[in-house]
Amino acid sequence: MKMGNMLRHGVVAAIACAGLMAGTMAAAQDASVAGKIEWGVWIDADGCQHWWADGGTEGYMVPRRDPKTGKPVCLKQTSCLTESADTFFATASADLTASGREALETFFRQSDAFSYAIAGHTDSRGSDADNQALSEARAATVAAVARSVGAVVDSEAGFGESQPVASNGTASGMAKNRRVEVLCKKG
Repeated sequence: MKMGNMLRHGVVAAIACAGLMAGTMAAAQDASVAGKIEWGVWIDADGCQHWWADGGTEGYMVPRRDPKTGKPVCLKQTSCLTESADTFFATASADLTASGREALETFFRQSDAFSYAIAGHTDSRGSDADNQALSEARAATVAAVARSVGAVVDSEAGFGESQPVASNGTASGMAKNRRVEVLCKKG
């Protein structure tokens, strides 16, 4: 009888140890996944850089500062391309012409900017909603071309007819308002 009890207790103990080891191994796997930290640099709308780190459960972000001055590191943002939408797109379309795609690819390949912000604009013909949608689609198309050649696009936005640079009362004014602007961010 004693031998039977010892055997039974031994089997129970072995099962308990196996369960404990499996639980410990699972916890170790969870710890390794939770211990992975992703990091990078995020650039805000003003062109200022921020270091960020994310460990899965919590993230951290601090402004990147120049060690000599203690001031935030911000990129200079300048307009590096303002082109009539008529050059790149057919009327009321966000589809690029072949020459428009080629011109944009060449521009983004040759530019030395760190990153870009892209804005689409329309004239006042058509409804506000249609113009807004068209300007957003055109900005997205230009951003897609930039990304296709390895450029970093921080933001893309459409402004519809809300930011005219000329009067919409004349054909030449409307042509100036139908445009795509690319802002270059450089150190």
